[in-house]
Amino acid sequence: MEFRFEGLDQDSIKNIVGVNDSNITLLEELYDCGIVYRDSCFKLLSDDEELFSKFSRHLNYIISHADSHVIDYDFIKQSFMHINETDEDEDFHSEIIAYSFNGKPYHCKTANQLRFVKAVRKNDLVFCYGPAGTGKTFLAVLLAVNAFKKGVVKKIVITRPAVEAGESLGFLPGDLKEKIDPYLMPIYDALDAILGSEQKLKLIEKGLIEVMPLAYMRGRTLDEAFVILDEAQNTTDKQMLMFLTRLGFNSKMIVNGDITQIDLNLNRNRSGLVIAMEKLKGVKGIGFMEFGNSDVVRNPLVQIIIEKFNVD
Repeated sequence: MEFRFEGLDQDSIKNIVGVNDSNITLLEELYDCGIVYRDSCFKLLSDDEELFSKFSRHLNYIISHADSHVIDYDFIKQSFMHINETDEDEDFHSEIIAYSFNGKPYHCKTANQLRFVKAVRKNDLVFCYGPAGTGKTFLAVLLAVNAFKKGVVKKIVITRPAVEAGESLGFLPGDLKEKIDPYLMPIYDALDAILGSEQKLKLIEKGLIEVMPLAYMRGRTLDEAFVILDEAQNTTDKQMLMFLTRLGFNSKMIVNGDITQIDLNLNRNRSGLVIAMEKLKGVKGIGFMEFGNSDVVRNPLVQIIIEKFNVD
């Protein structure tokens, strides 16, 4: 069975096929079938019409994005799952969420990432939870910066609990800021990628972006702000309550975490993130988004590692 296409330039064809035909190899693994490419034609070495129908639909999707996206492992894997394992027709790759400081467009990489974006747009408070590598922190910071640039909010406040992940950092030299900064590096990295280091520093100096440990949030009311709590699984119930009650008028709040990586010296069920999601489920104006292992957008080995470590 053959799938033929015409009219694509050589760059798009190389993008679809991949370096050393790597994308064809991945497609063979996904469809459990031999695939041959020659002269603008993909040949599926199977007589299964249903399989060919799925393959053709998937390939049409890939072709439609070949001139605007890098067709790599993540793109093919996520589009395969979206096209062949759901009934949704929504194209999560097409929508541009925001632009970086150098004009780079940011697209959602998975269907769940787009659902998360829509949940944030719809609700004042969103709980987002799932494994490492699913883009929770980066997406939250991206949405915050985008809202700030559009004038929807007047400032960005990003916080996370200073809880040690199995190591003691108290011996580190320096003042309080220097001791706390290592906990906040993932946030600084995301801000650098989106804003650039120079603009990030200017906004921090002006107080328009605040990055701080959770303890510094007590006593504040945040109006017209985009507020993010990262690593929320490491909050206690009292810390979570304190944070959630900072929400002011015309503000957005995102609470991110991974309930499989709780570093608290407490019973797992006492994590503030777990308790808050249980108590607030069903409340109007609050959204919930769960990412799974299939949403991991780092090196392909990360997904496998997470799956292996989660085996009981």
